[in-house]
Amino acid sequence: MTSQQDLLDTLAQVARALGNGHRLALLERLAQADASVETLAGVTSLTVGNASQHLQHLRRAGLVTASRSGKQMIYQLTDERIVTLMELLRQVAETNLAEMERLVSRLFADDDAGGALEAVSRDTLLTGLKSGKVALLDVRPEDEFEAGHLPEAINIPLTQLEDMLDKLPRDKEIVAYCRGRYCTLSHEAVRRLGQLGYRIRRFEEGYPEWKAAGLPVI
Repeated sequence: MTSQQDLLDTLAQVARALGNGHRLALLERLAQADASVETLAGVTSLTVGNASQHLQHLRRAGLVTASRSGKQMIYQLTDERIVTLMELLRQVAETNLAEMERLVSRLFADDDAGGALEAVSRDTLLTGLKSGKVALLDVRPEDEFEAGHLPEAINIPLTQLEDMLDKLPRDKEIVAYCRGRYCTLSHEAVRRLGQLGYRIRRFEEGYPEWKAAGLPVI
């Protein structure tokens, strides 16, 4: 006979799968686009073997699935709500763990430099886009952009930023975004473009959170 404890033990399988920073990094990357284990290993600085082991844990917990494409296994999130789950983890940790607050402040230490890196909220961004006064800059790698992005976003990977300045408008404020709240690509883009005289801020969230909120993507 099934007991409540049996159900809680099964639920704990998901919690155990999430209890590893490398696995969270893999989920964050898969929130951008489906990917092979080789791609995931490269992005997360894991060996292919280690990445594969972590993916198997996530797969057994029902967080990712895999399908074969030629000789490769392509992994994807099983459910968009996983992005929401990770956002809830972030909120709980930032609210209740002093260490989390300290690490975030160190990661984004330049945020208070004259307000240059002040984050743009979702509502503010939507208002700016509706008025036509804001241009979107997606600084993720091209393959992630092609898999999905915010409407009318300009894609300039951070590594190519200085070589593609002619794509950026000078008559609008630019809002840069990347993979999520802890992604530093947009922060670096804001820093560099700010030094070049562009009016630029960063979106406080990223592509996965925007998509999970049911907002339009391409």
